[in-house]
Amino acid sequence: MSTGTNTATPSPSPTPATAATRAVRAPVPPRRPAPARPTGEGRIGARAHLRHIGALTRRNVLQIKQNPEAMFDVLLMPVVLTLLFVHVFGGAISGKGNQQDYVNYLIPGLMAMMGLNIAMGMGTGINDDVKKGVMDRFRTMPIARSSVLVARIIVEAGRMVVATAILLAMGFALGFEVATSPLHLLAAVGLSVLFGTSLMWIFILLGLSLQTAQTVQGVAMLVLMPLQFGSSIFAPPESMPDWLRAFTDCNPLSALADAARNLVNGGPVAGSVWMTLGWAAAITLVTAPLAVARFRRHA
Repeated sequence: MSTGTNTATPSPSPTPATAATRAVRAPVPPRRPAPARPTGEGRIGARAHLRHIGALTRRNVLQIKQNPEAMFDVLLMPVVLTLLFVHVFGGAISGKGNQQDYVNYLIPGLMAMMGLNIAMGMGTGINDDVKKGVMDRFRTMPIARSSVLVARIIVEAGRMVVATAILLAMGFALGFEVATSPLHLLAAVGLSVLFGTSLMWIFILLGLSLQTAQTVQGVAMLVLMPLQFGSSIFAPPESMPDWLRAFTDCNPLSALADAARNLVNGGPVAGSVWMTLGWAAAITLVTAPLAVARFRRHA
């Protein structure tokens, strides 16, 4: 006789094969996409780019304020060079008793030399920053890569102006005279700073390409020595042998020294000024893109 009660039939226990099948069919949670790396200039407008340059420029100026020793080369180099060449070499080059004429010849030439020496120091500084990991910090920031280098150049150009002002002060103390006008003197200073700024791109590229700061300095000296002493900065090229005079005539430092000298002392300036501007434009157009590309690879 039936009791009317239905008993539930127990379900069969899952076999190992069934459990494995369910594990395979279990939904896999979607992976989160990796955060996109900032691309720098491609996503940053001109106004933001200028803000970044301003902020980085302020950062570099504050670093100099915290480390005043960084200005020693700017403050002392013009004094040492002026006294050395005027009192040690001036008499031998211009003749005894004609040092006054040599001061008027030398000071505009040394204006060209200021930018060259400061640019060399910038190359070693960039290399040192790379080794210390300073550039890696900029890698995490959504800033244009070129703004880091442009801000550095702005600060170094300011240091170049300070060095040139001290050089002129030393020159005036030794009897330097401006035969034209203060505006011509300012034009000579501006031309020297512009050309020195173009040279900085060369040394930035060297600082990013070579392994150590000592290597950068060694290569820079191999380049600087022939350019400095194979030019019209210290002595007129008329007394040089023909082969050296041919090199001096093509030397961009000779063009800059002659342009600054003619702007201050009077003389034809068009040819030397245009040659200096042409050299500055060519150097910048060739080396600036290479330096920025190299910096992107480092960053």
